[in-house]
Amino acid sequence: MHRKVTRPLGEAALENPPVHARPFLRLLSSIRWDEVLVLQGAPLIGACFTLRALTINNLLALAVFGFASCCLVAHVFALNDWSGIDGDLRDPKRAAQTFFAKGVNRFAFGMFAMGLLAPSLLIFAIIGKSTLILAVAIAGLGALYSVRLFNVKGKPVFNSLLHLVGGMLHFLLGYAMWAVLDVRAVAIGCFFGLVFTAGHINHETRDYEADLVNGIRTNAVAYGKAPAFVAGLVLFTIAYALLAALALCGVLPRILVAAAMLYPLHLYASLQALRGGLEFESLRRLQMGYRLLYAMIGIVMVAANWLDRTI
Repeated sequence: MHRKVTRPLGEAALENPPVHARPFLRLLSSIRWDEVLVLQGAPLIGACFTLRALTINNLLALAVFGFASCCLVAHVFALNDWSGIDGDLRDPKRAAQTFFAKGVNRFAFGMFAMGLLAPSLLIFAIIGKSTLILAVAIAGLGALYSVRLFNVKGKPVFNSLLHLVGGMLHFLLGYAMWAVLDVRAVAIGCFFGLVFTAGHINHETRDYEADLVNGIRTNAVAYGKAPAFVAGLVLFTIAYALLAALALCGVLPRILVAAAMLYPLHLYASLQALRGGLEFESLRRLQMGYRLLYAMIGIVMVAANWLDRTI
């Protein structure tokens, strides 16, 4: 009598990927669209900051910009998933969501990743030289982070510096839609860079076990979950302080001083996650919570800036 051997999902997916009727839909469903849409906040806020008037032409231009930005960020995520597929298949929390588990082979997904970049760069080139340069820089940072040749993902501190610059560039990409980049843009961009970096350190803390198994030396793996998490919280704290300082100095509308008062909620939720041992689910709930807080801040930022310009 033979015993049935149960293998990890990743191994089964490698040998027998499921087959579906529509290849393009499989490709689309393999993209982490939830993460792609979350990262549209900074560029769209930047674009709204320099939007001159709510005309049909401007709104259509904003929609085209949004499409190009989605393609760009989807490319970055797709490249990351393409490069890290072997490790993802070994992660039980990720294996079922990989492109391989959805019946897409590595070559096809790599071509799709590059196909997402092409229309994005074409649209940004049509918009202007500044947006094209910024888009190329964002794509370049994505390659540095994900591609094994560079392996910045596995270089603690350096990977966070990359996210700091990348977060700033996302805001500047939108700002450059209708305005020349200036000191004000860079100062506001620093806020988004800090939030992006802190959020990614929290993400590294959440994925500590999987990264440890796969030999990826993130900040959490190199220095420990708790120290990395605290470092991320310090960066979040600096971001809230910068938001208040920019509002007090008149770079941002004064009402954003009140928005910065949301920090105690963020701090309380973070301390709860820390006391809970920084488990995967508690960190995911924390992530959902602070994303909601920053969505509220973003809405206030755009509305207050628009009112300041029209009154």
